[in-house]
Amino acid sequence: MPNNRWLLTGKKAVVTGGSKGIGEAIVKELLDLGAEVVAVARKQEDLQKLLEKYGNDSKKLYCITADVSKPEDRQTLLAEVQSHWGSLDILVNNVGTNIRKPTEEYTAEEYDFVMNTNLRSAFDLNKLFLPMLRASEQGNIIHVTSVAGLTHVRTGAIYGMTKAALTQLTKNLAAEWAMDGIRVNAVAPWYIKTPLAQTVLQNKDYADAVISRTPMQRVGEPEEVAAAVAFLCMPAAGYITGQTLTVDGGFTINGFNPL
Repeated sequence: MPNNRWLLTGKKAVVTGGSKGIGEAIVKELLDLGAEVVAVARKQEDLQKLLEKYGNDSKKLYCITADVSKPEDRQTLLAEVQSHWGSLDILVNNVGTNIRKPTEEYTAEEYDFVMNTNLRSAFDLNKLFLPMLRASEQGNIIHVTSVAGLTHVRTGAIYGMTKAALTQLTKNLAAEWAMDGIRVNAVAPWYIKTPLAQTVLQNKDYADAVISRTPMQRVGEPEEVAAAVAFLCMPAAGYITGQTLTVDGGFTINGFNPL
């Protein structure tokens, strides 16, 4: 049997954007490792499918319908989680969206939409859940960022800005909240097989260009990102904080490697 240092038995976790793609994989990984999980998403029908997949037998999966880009829904989420639990061990800020276009074509509304979804939601949820994370005395915050926050990729400037800001937020909160027993880390994926990524990967030329820049010669699986998230939450990672772990098949270290 695995050592408890490598399990999340009894931990309580909230995962935003938890119904599809990387978020769904994170929910499943945390459940498999023994955690109780609140999955958050905008669409009730997507959460119902999640419950049918993972919730009926375990009784450890709760689903809350909320659009965390909206202040009122963030408050509703907090109240509902507080009604379940007195403390929180893991907060995974995974929700994210994108609009791909040249910088000069963005409208103010599009800017606000991407910023509020990707960045403002995480910033505010961290603050709102801080008392519950403190009560845990071993709290973990994980930001799902992107290699787009570390280097230029063709995702659009605003998306890259939000992900870079999450990386810096990770460092700041890790230092500020360490004395509260809270660790703060991030994972930064490259292209992963998710519904959002498939919108561009279905273009063969684009997919070939992505793979040509990836030393491992493939896109990633959602489960590979979920495993990194779970590791950072484990007692075994208890001295790791303020870090961004790239899950990218070697993309960010591939300076010049003719493949």
